Amino acid sequence: MIKRDFTSPLPTCKLVGDITYLRTREGWLYLATVIDLCTRMVVGWAMSERMTAGIVVEALERAWRRGYVAGNAIFHSDRGSQYTSRILARWADEHDVRLSVGRTGSCHGNAVAESFFGTLKNEMYSLRTWATREDARNGVIDYIERRYNRNRPHSTIGYQVPAKAMDAFFERTKPAAESAVDRHGCEGKMAA
Repeated sequence: MIKRDFTSPLPTCKLVGDITYLRTREGWLYLATVIDLCTRMVVGWAMSERMTAGIVVEALERAWRRGYVAGNAIFHSDRGSQYTSRILARWADEHDVRLSVGRTGSCHGNAVAESFFGTLKNEMYSLRTWATREDARNGVIDYIERRYNRNRPHSTIGYQVPAKAMDAFFERTKPAAESAVDRHGCEGKMAA
């Protein structure tokens, strides 16, 4: 569905997700993210000791509750079992989200999510040893919510900060965007 087009003219319509492993002295912590392709903002995330479809749904649910998943949005991921599960398909159907998966064995099929994980690990996670999963969880939340989304300029969006790019779009188009989403979801927004 995405066909390696990792751009979107409008926020909340095209999203990507993936899961990464984070090492702690207690064992692995798994991080699932949802990233908006227009603004590159991490709009949803979840962490767990187990890599299940449940953390993917939790990350999407967080994004949806915050208003970052429009009706008829596309959510793209790899072909991992968490992303091809019944629980995710059910959630997507209930929330009017279209699921898209990359080609099997393609390292470029989810480049935006992989790039974010590389940035997270290079700029924050790999700089220290994490004793507990709770310490790691708190560090990751701080990085995503305070540093990456709110303070880190992103080259893909003209060196804007992701949260500011999202806010600016909705401030600029508030009445038109709300009516388009109410009537047509992403199809209406893309046609406008």
